[in-house]
Amino acid sequence: MVVPSSNSMRTKKINAAGIPTVDFSMERSKLSESVIKACEQYGFFKVVNHGVPKDVISRLENEGIEFFSKSTSEKRQAGPATPFGYGCRNIGSNGDLGDLEYLLLHTNPLSISDRSKTISKNPTNFSCAVNDYIEAVRKVACEVVDLVAEGLWVPDKYAVSKLIRDVQSDSVLRINHYPPMKSSSKRDPSMGFGEHSDPQILTILRSNEVGGLQICTHDGLWIPVAPDPNEFFVMVGDALQVMTNGRLRSVRHRVMSNRVKKGRMSMMYFAAPPPNSWITALPKMVSAEKPSEYRPFTWAHYKQAAYSLRLGHSRLDLFRAQHHPLLL
Repeated sequence: MVVPSSNSMRTKKINAAGIPTVDFSMERSKLSESVIKACEQYGFFKVVNHGVPKDVISRLENEGIEFFSKSTSEKRQAGPATPFGYGCRNIGSNGDLGDLEYLLLHTNPLSISDRSKTISKNPTNFSCAVNDYIEAVRKVACEVVDLVAEGLWVPDKYAVSKLIRDVQSDSVLRINHYPPMKSSSKRDPSMGFGEHSDPQILTILRSNEVGGLQICTHDGLWIPVAPDPNEFFVMVGDALQVMTNGRLRSVRHRVMSNRVKKGRMSMMYFAAPPPNSWITALPKMVSAEKPSEYRPFTWAHYKQAAYSLRLGHSRLDLFRAQHHPLLL
């Protein structure tokens, strides 16, 4: 189990209405301003009027429900996650544990097709549901980073989104299932998934109606996020923090377990660049007054470093400009 830091033990009960909501039907300039403000304030916001058809969401949710309803022995046929496939409890290779099970899929259609054979009795249906969902949320992710580029007056509006759209993109889809906890359980029920930030550029999150997600504000206070099955939540990732030279900061978040009869299921699209892409501050974000906070690195290099550490570690500290390179 990941042990929260002393700072993370402070939880401020704030109404979920305090979390920014961005309406994609807004006028463009106001929309980009809203996205920038939300990313600066929390690194997190809810998107409404996103344009993703409800049936695209429900089809994937139904596939997830069907899979996680199987017996343990049946589910294990889709694993172990190395890293793709079915995993249970073990979040990473460093002993970080959470009270959950999951499916992790690379967004490459051929990889999805191959994995579907061990996940579903009807692999074609599963593949189609996954591919349709990925295509839809990829558009949302690209729209968000294009709006970020516009709001920051970056000359190349597509500087970030073209990395996500690249055919070699290392983006992944993860479906988490947090089983309902039994009231008689003697295990610590507090943590479903430990405190962390996502290393990728951006995360597009959607969950069912069961709560548990919390985000950490920049001053270290935790805010519970009310679930909304019809909408998406956007999280700034570590890579976008580097590309904006710290102007936008990745959001630390966690999932707390609930003693409810229904399990929590969430679906995350992690938008990532190709492995050999260089991650560095966009030229517009660097000046004599604001030099680059981080040394350039490839996504493959950062991912290797990120997953060699514990889940809750601040991985970007390894790549700060003043950090000694021999410590990598």
